[in-house]
Amino acid sequence: MRENLPIQSTLKSRRIKMKEPIDERCWAFMKQLREHHKGKRVYDIDPYAEVYPVRENVYAILNESLDGAGDVWMYLIVGPEKAMLIDTGFGVGDLKGLCGLLSGGKELIVANTHPHIDHAYGNCQFDRVYCHEYAVPTLEKMRTPKAWDHLFDQDGKPIWAEFDRKDIVPYGEYEIVGVPDGYPFDLGGGHEVELIFTAGHSSGHCMFLDKADRLLFAGDDVISMRIGIHGGKPDDPYREYATVTQYRNQLAKLAGRLHEFDYIFPGHFIFDIENYVIEDLLAAANAIVEHPENYDYAEMVENKNFGLIRRMQKFVPGLGTIGYTDRSIG
Repeated sequence: MRENLPIQSTLKSRRIKMKEPIDERCWAFMKQLREHHKGKRVYDIDPYAEVYPVRENVYAILNESLDGAGDVWMYLIVGPEKAMLIDTGFGVGDLKGLCGLLSGGKELIVANTHPHIDHAYGNCQFDRVYCHEYAVPTLEKMRTPKAWDHLFDQDGKPIWAEFDRKDIVPYGEYEIVGVPDGYPFDLGGGHEVELIFTAGHSSGHCMFLDKADRLLFAGDDVISMRIGIHGGKPDDPYREYATVTQYRNQLAKLAGRLHEFDYIFPGHFIFDIENYVIEDLLAAANAIVEHPENYDYAEMVENKNFGLIRRMQKFVPGLGTIGYTDRSIG
């Protein structure tokens, strides 16, 4: 397997190996951003996070992947009275302290786009975390002090990225609050952020619409490399929503709201993407639902839940692909 060239960074984490290479466009964007962005800061309070001001009151926070996948974005919106953190990364480093520093100590609302380890392992740093109601069962299974054990080999050494186990913030129980589609979060002074259910990548996947800044925080349902839709885990009671059909249905609703936001900030790779990509994603999802056999290419990959599976790929113009399997059409 070919390797991406290293990106120079002052973070405390260091990549050891990757599960698969990142495509050239995404890697070029990340390399240029991380090595040359003049506003980037790494604060002493959290040496595992790169902070990028993307709007006057909005920060993109980067964690390097600790499980061999793509590096993950989190986003902090600082409203007039409260701040809101979207996703919590791997839980290594003092993310809570960093958010307090960036927000000036404002009350913090914490929410997940979906319950995957790179977006939700940091939840235990906080007292309460919001998510879409369909994500609750999966998040509940992730609440364990042993959550990080799989990142280390039998000798206790990190497998995918070097980091100090002592920097995992001590595990703590936290409240999970599942809310419905359309749930509003009030940051004060008329600054509202709306949860929008989008299904697809996971059964309880959602996005967050920052109405004041006209930004959409999209998690893993918009990614410039590949959006993976695999049908959900066998024990997920809502796995019917982790399908291309349900993703298409929600995209159709979102495409009718393009007048409400201008730019999209995904959970990985390229951000600040123009809103019209939602229409391109909808067209690709429609094509998959109508003719799933007409994919652009396929590959055999190992899935921890289902073993060796065939993953089909449908190109999305100017973005990447939608990856789907035989069981994830819906």
